[in-house]
Amino acid sequence: MFASGWISVSGSHSVTVQPGGDVTLLCPNVSNYDSMIFWFRLINDSQARCISVMINSKSKVEFCSEFHNEKFEMSSNITVLFLKIKQVDLSDSGLYFCGFYTSGRPIFSVNHLNVEGSDGITQLISMTLGSLTFFLVVVIISLVVHIRKLQTGTTELKYQSL
Repeated sequence: MFASGWISVSGSHSVTVQPGGDVTLLCPNVSNYDSMIFWFRLINDSQARCISVMINSKSKVEFCSEFHNEKFEMSSNITVLFLKIKQVDLSDSGLYFCGFYTSGRPIFSVNHLNVEGSDGITQLISMTLGSLTFFLVVVIISLVVHIRKLQTGTTELKYQSL
């Protein structure tokens, strides 16, 4: 746990997922405090954006401006705060912070979400394009060799007829 003045960071987790799937991020130790709990995300390494807030673990979830409940679900049980992100894509990669207030101090946990850059379809397309490129290079080289032979044969016939 890192503590400095009025802010505490209680842990860090890293999650790697494939694009298109769902992922659930966890925030432990919520049971010790029945106070305001929240999720926010670091955007472009410079802007923290609120995702969702609950006044306490039993209250209704409120979503912040650009985040909505079609993509995100926030829930809590007795011990853990959850953030489910549906159909993740590359733009969902980044740092997610969950936290709560206790005695006037925010306490955070950090989750690093890494959405892998290539799925099976992208790999298949890359392999197909690579194979096609190789095939076309072989065809071009064989045509160049064939044209050279034809030019050489034409030159030899020209000299023989003289």
